[in-house]
Amino acid sequence: MKKTNFDVHLEEQLRDPVFAERFKRAGEAWDVALQIAALRQQAGLSQKELARRLKTSQQQISRLESPDYEGHSLANLRRVAEVLHARVRVVFEPDEKSVKRVAQPIAPYRVKRASAK
Repeated sequence: MKKTNFDVHLEEQLRDPVFAERFKRAGEAWDVALQIAALRQQAGLSQKELARRLKTSQQQISRLESPDYEGHSLANLRRVAEVLHARVRVVFEPDEKSVKRVAQPIAPYRVKRASAK
């Protein structure tokens, strides 16, 4: 597939480590926003109805669904998940550039890890 001008421009921008990090972080926020919006829509709820069930404002739901918003608290995400019959799962992944390994590899959810001896 032929690259568009945007693809070429993005590749150039991603060579800048500062831009690349900002781009990655924006993608993480985008993922959270899209997941909340998709779950809400699957539940057949408007932002206003979800807000009513959470005893908050429609503006707050809009903020949670915005890819620019990075103020999600774990407690608030759990409240949203409970109303939408979902669960929150946070995963820490080791930095690929890191030489020293400080964490065990990610295990499947709810699998007990072998204890260190």
